Parts: sequence; structure tokens; C-alpha cells
Amino acid sequence: MITRKFYPLIIALFVSLFFTHQSFAGQNSQAKVLNNFEKLISDHQGKIIYLDFWASWCGPCRKSFPWLNDMQEKYQQHGLVVISVNVDNDKALAEEFLAQVPAKFKVFYDPKGQVARKFKLKGMPSSYIIDRSGKVVSTHVGFSDSKKPEYEKALLQLLSSKEP
Repeated sequence: MITRKFYPLIIALFVSLFFTHQSFAGQNSQAKVLNNFEKLISDHQGKIIYLDFWASWCGPCRKSFPWLNDMQEKYQQHGLVVISVNVDNDKALAEEFLAQVPAKFKVFYDPKGQVARKFKLKGMPSSYIIDRSGKVVSTHVGFSDSKKPEYEKALLQLLSSKEP
């Protein structure tokens, strides 16, 4: 029989086990998101990746999606893959955005911002061009119509190179 003097110890043990489990679950969840992202990128090794971080509240993101769709359609046969990373805490906000501005490219959800932290984002949208060897060769923050020719030119240069 357990005496009353052990109740606080037993309660403390259960509480610590509960919070330890939660802590490990959170770590596992974070590792899973990062692992899934790394797998997604590695699945496209040997291709040019246009990696775009966006959020539903981002006005320039809304303007960039039609251009990203166009780039994906125009150059996918040449080895371009557009991958976007949504950083909204609430996936429903992202889905509402996508209902209004559809994406014809891959969308990866990063609600806790783990992937975004890895890339040390400085603003929205932030984009990274990754060459065939997996190296980030270009970055930019923001999006405007005036930048489209510059971004497309950078993609074309990489796409014309067959070297990994």
C-alpha cells in the first residue's frame, strides 16, 4: 500500500513522464518535417530547383504564383522543378490562398517554420535557386514584375548547363 507521503513523488513522476513524452514527440515531429523536406529536395537531385517560401498574408506571394506556374510549365521538360514552402501556422489559411491562387507546383507545409529557419529567411517571399548539384546559387527576397526577366534569365542559364 502506498502511503500519503509518497503521493507528491508519484505525481511528480507522472508529470515528468508526461512532459518528457511531449518533448520527445515535439522533437520527433520537427525531425520528421525536416526529414520530409530533405527527401523532397533529394528526390529532385540533378534538376534545377526554384525553392519559394510564402505565406497566405503575403501580397507579393499572390503576384508570384502565376509566374511560378508559368515557369514550371515552360521549363519542367528542361529539368526545372518549382517547390514552394508555406509557413502559415494554420494550413487552412494556405488552402484558402491556394483556392484563390492555384499552384501547379509542389507545396510543402512548414507550420512551425523549421525549414524557414534553416534557410534564415529575411522576408516574404524568399526564393532560392538550387543547381543540379544541390548548391544554392541564387537568392532573392520579395517579388515584382520588374524582376521576372532577371529571374528567368538565371533559370535559363542553369537549365542550359547539363553539369551537376
